[in-house]
Amino acid sequence: MSKTPMVETARHRGATVLTASLLVAAGALSWWHIAGYLPAGFGLDALWAGNPADTAQMLLAYSFLPRLVVSLLCGATLGLAGALCQLSLRNPIASPTTLGIEAGASLALSVAMLWAPWLFAFGRVWSALAGGALAAAGVLALSWRRGLAPISVILAGLVTGLFCAALTAMLTLFKTEYLAGLFIWGSGSLSQQGWTVTVKLVPVLLAAALAAGMLARPLALLGLDDAKARSLGLSVATARLSALALAVVLSVNVVSAVGVIGFISLAAPVLARALGARRAGHQLAWSTVFGAGLLWLVDQAVQSADALSGLSLPTGAVTALLGAPLLIVLLVRQRSVPLVPPAAAVEKAPPSTTTTSRLIAVAVLLLILLALSTVIGRDGNGWHLSLGQELDRVVALRLPRAIAALAAGVMLGLAGCLLQRLTGNPMAGPEVMGVSAGAAFGLAIALFSLSTVGRGMQLLAAAIGAFAALAAILALDRKASPDRALIAGIAFGAMFDAVINVLMAGGDPRAMLLLNWMMGSTYAVDTTAALVSIATALLLFGGLLLTVRMLTILPLGRGMSSALGLNPGHSHVLTLALSALLAAAATLIVGPLSFVGLMAPHLARRLGMRRVTAELAGAALIGALVMVAADWFGRTIVFPRQIPAGLAASLIGCPSLIWLLARRSPS
Repeated sequence: MSKTPMVETARHRGATVLTASLLVAAGALSWWHIAGYLPAGFGLDALWAGNPADTAQMLLAYSFLPRLVVSLLCGATLGLAGALCQLSLRNPIASPTTLGIEAGASLALSVAMLWAPWLFAFGRVWSALAGGALAAAGVLALSWRRGLAPISVILAGLVTGLFCAALTAMLTLFKTEYLAGLFIWGSGSLSQQGWTVTVKLVPVLLAAALAAGMLARPLALLGLDDAKARSLGLSVATARLSALALAVVLSVNVVSAVGVIGFISLAAPVLARALGARRAGHQLAWSTVFGAGLLWLVDQAVQSADALSGLSLPTGAVTALLGAPLLIVLLVRQRSVPLVPPAAAVEKAPPSTTTTSRLIAVAVLLLILLALSTVIGRDGNGWHLSLGQELDRVVALRLPRAIAALAAGVMLGLAGCLLQRLTGNPMAGPEVMGVSAGAAFGLAIALFSLSTVGRGMQLLAAAIGAFAALAAILALDRKASPDRALIAGIAFGAMFDAVINVLMAGGDPRAMLLLNWMMGSTYAVDTTAALVSIATALLLFGGLLLTVRMLTILPLGRGMSSALGLNPGHSHVLTLALSALLAAAATLIVGPLSFVGLMAPHLARRLGMRRVTAELAGAALIGALVMVAADWFGRTIVFPRQIPAGLAASLIGCPSLIWLLARRSPS
């Protein structure tokens, strides 16, 4: 006990040193920029007034300095919003990003840009606030019957965010000429042409800081389990709802002002806790400071890179390039990062006959859908049924795509099932763990660094990227902690996505090819690729059946697993490797954005498939069903244009999962 104050003092000293280092680095870069704008012997009034006859001083007064202040305000606002989310939900991956708030705000801005631009006369904040509030309301409606339990809110937020992001991506794909500027701005642009944004954000942040201070004690009680918090007189639902509502207001103000800068809200609170902030009040304060320091430093680095290279990089995308490695380094130094409690080790399963009949029903439905997707399509005259000789001609075009989509769905469903059973966390999935983002990263590097990139080279580059992400996660996760692996996957995924966003923001024509692949296009699949895909899926599924005992024992915990003769560390690494292999193979086919790996296991469990073998089979079949339906839907619904299968899978699967979450009864 005597060491505790010393340990806490050391941790707070570490937080102070890191914060001071961030501020010194950012301050040095800022002064370097300021010195470049001003002549020798300048007066201090030039810093804020500017000389109308001097262009450099005008740029300093009305562009650079407002941008500097906005970076501090936005960073502090996002850090505070992230801390509110994580404290209220007791979950270190909770943020306005993972709760769907930022995705809802971005979707609302896209819709307003296309169909109601007159709304911008009242300011972007109102459109963004409407979108973010609707997304948050949807999340709360889905999780209200569960008493706003942390896992339920996070899961509903992820699904809602995925659906909003899929709709935004579809609008961007079909309305590129109108939304190209919004896409670049949405990546997080802090460029300023005056002090307007500063004037709007200052009162928001001050009012939010006062409100957060009033919520400090309720948030501290929320750190206990809900039953204990209620016994101390706290209305858990009211406190949680108040904190989340404040986070919505904070995040949508930033989105409407400068676009999406999501990583700050996730990283700042994690950094604050990792460096010693334990009390709710301290976490709120330190998260605000870390958020301001991180975004200030990143934006100064971005401006320095712009000055040296002539490029115009989005600050929001570059934020993850600096923030994610810092988070990863801290994860290496920490023994564990608490996440959500593991799922129950032993679950009551329905009778085997019921499970078997449901598996058979899903399999039959899959075969029917596969046949229908082959014989039914659209042409210039509308829907058309192909039979006889015409069927022979269209089979060569349609069936390989459907089979490849089926194989990808099987592998993604299996990968998600493995990760969710391994971690006991319903938010685990190959897309969340960063493996799919690693594959996209590899392809992006190949496209932008090589003069010609054929199909074979694309597949090779994506495979290298996926396995590089796997190797990095395994190297970081030597102590076999599922929580650390999940956080590390999120950090790597954010970093890979940031690189891709930076490349796409440059205006290179190859960016559209990358965007199409990331959305899950099956356009280029031929018979050979389809056969290789289905053979790979069957081979990996057969191999997974040999791990049933391991997957049954692992959720019992490390002690029980060891007592039953299982090596938890080796089993964890093997399971993670298998899931990454499945995700990498699927990502090569349909891109990284389908999120079938997150949805299919949930749908299988909702159908009563709880035992390991049944859940694996159910997730595989449901994943295949969703992907085949997505491929068929994508190539017919807006003919002659096509929606990529991965994007269509999100549009189909997310509403299905939302419906199932809404039907979920309280435990």
